[in-house]
Amino acid sequence: MSASPPPAARSGQLLLPEPDALKPAGPTPSLSRFQVDLVSETAGDGHASPDSSPPDYAPEPQRESGSGGEEAKGRFRVVNFAASSPDAAPAEIAQNGDTVMSEGSLHSSTGGQHHHHYDTHTNTYYLRTFGHNTIDAVPNIDFYRQTAAPLGEKLIRPTLSELHDELDKEPFEDGFANGDELTPAEEAAAKEASEPKGVVKFGWIKGVLVRCMLNIWGVMLFIRMTWIVGQAGIAYACIIVLMATVVTSITGCSTSAIATNGFVRGGGAYYLISRSLGPEFGGSIGLIFAFANAVAVAMYVVGFAETVVELLSGADLVMLDETNDIRIVGTITVILLLGISVAGMEWEAKAQIFLLVILITAIFNYFIGSFIAVESKQKYGFFGYDAGIMAENFGPDFRGETFFSVFSIFFPAATGILAGANISGDLADPQMAIPRGTLLAILITGLVYLGVAVSTGACIVRDATGVESNVTLSAAMNCTDAACKLGYDFTSCRLTTGQTESTCNYGLHNDFQVMSVVSGFSPLITAGIFSATLSSALASLVSAPKVFQALCKDNIYPGITGFGKGYGKNNEPLRGYFLTFAIALAFILIAELNVIAPIISNFFLASYALINFSVFHASLANSPGWRPSFKYYNMWVSLAGAILCCVVMFVINWWAALLTNVIVLSLYIYVSHKKPDVNWGSSTQALTYHQALAHSLQLCGMADHIKTYRPQCLVMTGAPNCRPAILHLVHAFTKNVGLMVCGHVRISSRRPNFKDLNTEAFRYQRWLLNHNSKAFYTSVVSEDLRQGTQYLLQATGLGRLKPNTLVVGFKNDWRIGDIKDVETYINIIHDAFDYQYGVVILRLAEGLDISHIQGQDESSAMKDVVVSVDMNKDSDGDSSKPSSKATSLQNSPAVQKDKKSPTLPLNVMDQQLLDASQQFQKKQGKGTVDVWWLFDDGGLTLLIPYLITNKKKWKDCKIRVFIGGKINRIDHDRRAMATLLSKFRIDFSDITVLGDINTKPKSEGLTEFAEMIESYKLREDDMEQEAAEKMKSEEPWRITDNELELYKAKTNRQIRLNELLKEHSSTANLIVMSMPLARKGAVSSALYMAWLDTLSKDLPPILLVRGNHQSVLTFYS
Repeated sequence: MSASPPPAARSGQLLLPEPDALKPAGPTPSLSRFQVDLVSETAGDGHASPDSSPPDYAPEPQRESGSGGEEAKGRFRVVNFAASSPDAAPAEIAQNGDTVMSEGSLHSSTGGQHHHHYDTHTNTYYLRTFGHNTIDAVPNIDFYRQTAAPLGEKLIRPTLSELHDELDKEPFEDGFANGDELTPAEEAAAKEASEPKGVVKFGWIKGVLVRCMLNIWGVMLFIRMTWIVGQAGIAYACIIVLMATVVTSITGCSTSAIATNGFVRGGGAYYLISRSLGPEFGGSIGLIFAFANAVAVAMYVVGFAETVVELLSGADLVMLDETNDIRIVGTITVILLLGISVAGMEWEAKAQIFLLVILITAIFNYFIGSFIAVESKQKYGFFGYDAGIMAENFGPDFRGETFFSVFSIFFPAATGILAGANISGDLADPQMAIPRGTLLAILITGLVYLGVAVSTGACIVRDATGVESNVTLSAAMNCTDAACKLGYDFTSCRLTTGQTESTCNYGLHNDFQVMSVVSGFSPLITAGIFSATLSSALASLVSAPKVFQALCKDNIYPGITGFGKGYGKNNEPLRGYFLTFAIALAFILIAELNVIAPIISNFFLASYALINFSVFHASLANSPGWRPSFKYYNMWVSLAGAILCCVVMFVINWWAALLTNVIVLSLYIYVSHKKPDVNWGSSTQALTYHQALAHSLQLCGMADHIKTYRPQCLVMTGAPNCRPAILHLVHAFTKNVGLMVCGHVRISSRRPNFKDLNTEAFRYQRWLLNHNSKAFYTSVVSEDLRQGTQYLLQATGLGRLKPNTLVVGFKNDWRIGDIKDVETYINIIHDAFDYQYGVVILRLAEGLDISHIQGQDESSAMKDVVVSVDMNKDSDGDSSKPSSKATSLQNSPAVQKDKKSPTLPLNVMDQQLLDASQQFQKKQGKGTVDVWWLFDDGGLTLLIPYLITNKKKWKDCKIRVFIGGKINRIDHDRRAMATLLSKFRIDFSDITVLGDINTKPKSEGLTEFAEMIESYKLREDDMEQEAAEKMKSEEPWRITDNELELYKAKTNRQIRLNELLKEHSSTANLIVMSMPLARKGAVSSALYMAWLDTLSKDLPPILLVRGNHQSVLTFYS
């Protein structure tokens, strides 16, 4: 290398040595992340390229050398960050998907300065960082896309390892090699695929405002608003409109807040609720919301058909009879609407614009007509604006109705506010369009409803005869109505006592078509009614398939995913259209819509309630991800809106509200039980975390109390699926009671791959959840097992959620393995006692570790599970120790899906081991749990079997208690223990006092014990004292003759207890026994291990338990 650094090095670029022959293979364009090129080095090029232009890169690998650059030629590679693909073109080009305008707006927010520079030699964009090329990337929107986001190509930022790790390997394997540019044909194909063609996207006016206004201005405006004014009066009618507007405005603000908290895809109300509250609420609402829209199509079409049939019957044009005529007209209408919808959203939008023009014309026609007083219309109750009429109509005049019944009739007119949000996937910028269009539509329609209420109340009387009147005021002495002053006597229309309906046919109370009378050109009002019904039907016909398509794509409900398939450039849900058509046609033919109508209104209100609750819930969770750009909302106002929606549901129809709640609850329970495998970052997750954190901190402020003691176990399982027996048994007494943590110590002297460890930890936690094990998994990397266990004993847990009991498996292979492992095993027990932990040891005669068995099914539905481990690892003796070679992800004992792996037949021993590993998962028949409570450890030895027998699988097992005692005090000791157990409120079937524990054991047992420890004796009598002391210090597990003599009585007790266990408990389902203690530093590891082995061998499953000698049971209240 030349003495002076190359130009790139002087400018701060990262230079990497590169063998001439070594070049990484180029990936596909969509996977490219880094671009590597030769540094241009010529005699005249002594400076880095300026910011405004890309650096000069040599297109050829060999060239004439310049002065000073000979040695550096071709030996360095400059790392440049590449864009998503060579043909990615400007970043503003959006891919097929949710938005077009929003992408552009996001890119333009950087001030239009895109730091991409195009190199003609390599067809690649380079990311310029502060004036030079580097792999460290500047912020870019493309890094934050979801993997499958249709908004644009996802870029992958450099990983921390690629920036931080030592350069011991080529970290840029994903980059293009020099000269790996695409061919012109590939470029053209890629560019064509990336550019959306003909995708129709709507702005806020055509997409949201128009649809919402058409849906809110229903037939209610023309044929029911006048009746509402007649019943409630101007004041109460305005209050009713304002109340409905308040509810819809709050819901509109909540909708806007959710819609502006990130990109919104297709699915409308379902998408908003599911992404906020999770799949349970979203799935339940999505289904009924889609169904409600489908049935609403039938309602609106029948309303249209009734008007048409009424006009036809007026002209004596009757086909069959009134009901069948409605069915015929309704069927023809819904077929035509289906045709418009299937033709595409563009045609549907044009139809909506046309209908809106007619509707607005009809409204203007009415208001213009209200200012034109025509004498011929006075007999029908229309006199033009008059203060007397307004004063008379200002108050209520309820006839068979109440305020709330009138409100319940009006409110469904306001339920069209989600018409725009329902086609969110077809909006160019839903984040801008939904808030602006929805809220403006609510404002405009609310003002029009208020204007109609005031206008009709000020110019039309409540009752009119429709007969010309020549009566003068002097002749009608008892005429005091406003019409009397105008020359008409309508007193004959007054109701008598007990009468609820007037005998007159005109006026606000009696004529639903009175707006036609007032209007300047009455056929326009009829056209307005047609427009209102058809536009609402068309909007619902489009909304239902769009919502249903989004629901199907999320695979919340099995069997309906086929309806999620989209067709054409706009991804139209044609199958959903035909399903909606079928549902609507069925209800048109059934024609019992008076019963269905309140249920549909309640379905919509349930959706509104959950949208409001979503905003409250998200705000309450206080998640950093809740950052809506729409700021005009309040969590408490949203909660009030949700409550108001629920109240209105019951006001409209109480039985329909109950039915809606039952349906929503049933679907919620179903989806919760099904547990769909989705993760949308819902506020439910955020609130769960928030509550867990708050409660954990709250627990830390409380002192421990005996009554609240719970066994919180650190279980040394290693990989959780390798020792299922210990997992299942501990789960039996910790499920819904205490904490359970599966500890895993990974032995490694090298630096581990922490990314792989995190991935594996996540997979093991998922394995526990999938097997309904309420436990946590945690692992540490250490140079030896004892050190790793010490890490776990000290650091596992959070606050009060911290283990207090260590659970390990018995080391069955201690006599054939390395004796150093025995020393480690016993020292782990001593360490647990030092940290004030209780200790529990589980021993099964067959063993615990099944990791070497290929093809076991873990008693789960996963028949193709294979556990792969290093076969050189120790067996049960090491509860968490894989081979030191097994430090990588692929060598660790992880559950893998491997359908091609053959399942070999198991030998007899492996089959017995596999059966034994599943025994605690099965229901235990009638039997016993024998508790040998020989030493008082605070009560843990008694508490564990009590908790176990409380579980469903163990409820048929009775507790038998065995205690030590003196032969001459057996009855006294039994009564004393019975009294203690009754005070503890622990049921037992029998108490046995063992008076012969100290009897000398049989000679066979003594001989077996002597043979067991023979190879571990120090034999200090056969060597000099100095040599013996040196051996003892080097091999502390050695058993001295002095030690054997000193603990002879304790040794004999273990042998004798094993004899008694075989005598009394050989048929027990489980034995729980006080574990003998060995004084640290006084009893060698081999002797202590021999005690444990002798005590527990040749028995049913046995738990050796020793608490930390602090009380865990109390008889005080």
